[in-house]
Amino acid sequence: MAEWRKIERDVRDTLGEGTLWSARDNAVYWVDILAPALNRLSLADGSIERWDMPEPLGWVVENEAGDLIGGFQSGIGRISADRCAVSHIAALEPHFPGNRMNDGKADRHGAIWCGTMDMAEEQARGSLYRLDPDGTWQVMDRDYMVPNGPAFSACGRWLYHSDTARRTIYRFAITDTGIEGKHAFIRFGEDDGYPDGMTADREGCLWVAHWDGGRISRFDPDGVLDRAISLPARRITNITFAGEGLDRMFVTSAAIGLPESGFDGALFEVESGAAGVPAGIYRG
Repeated sequence: MAEWRKIERDVRDTLGEGTLWSARDNAVYWVDILAPALNRLSLADGSIERWDMPEPLGWVVENEAGDLIGGFQSGIGRISADRCAVSHIAALEPHFPGNRMNDGKADRHGAIWCGTMDMAEEQARGSLYRLDPDGTWQVMDRDYMVPNGPAFSACGRWLYHSDTARRTIYRFAITDTGIEGKHAFIRFGEDDGYPDGMTADREGCLWVAHWDGGRISRFDPDGVLDRAISLPARRITNITFAGEGLDRMFVTSAAIGLPESGFDGALFEVESGAAGVPAGIYRG
């Protein structure tokens, strides 16, 4: 195949995000935050399903019971196995009704890491949270404008998390109790756009989506640019590895703020030449 192909579908996402590979369902899930909606692409037959959601939805992860856990504007909720019902789990920021969840993933230990942001993107009042399997949660870092990621290195030593508005990807050392040693790992220049969603591959490299940059990039374990793949959409938002060998890459994009086109807001499959690591499953 060429370096990329567009997945044909009738609906274009206003703000496609939150990609998730489900080996259990042999499917790629992703969200349209502002529709709001949840999408699923079956790798068995190529069919696509879309479910309306009750409020903005930033991310989904699987749990052990077969449900999805979702990051909604009002907090964290459980999406039933038939994807048709949502129940509340936790309101992380009732004191910030103008905030919403933006991006999140589960780690190899069964906890969820997720970020919040001011929907108006005017104040740095977002935080990075960890939701543990026992249902308790805590703030791990603060003062984000637009949090994105997170991603976990294949070796398990590093957490990557970005503040898109500040054009900076941070790296943290993962410890037995949390994270430490936050430092700026990669900084984007104006020509790069803004760092959005991320994922790691088996070789220890980090793949990053470029919002307003029209591409995805691979950075080596030292943060040095290794390669870039251009895409025909301007606002690239998120990346996941999928398939039995985790060697199929799917990439989301956004149409918000752009004139109508055949590519902005589309889902793409990209020939990356790399393979990913399994997605974490929430153990709560």
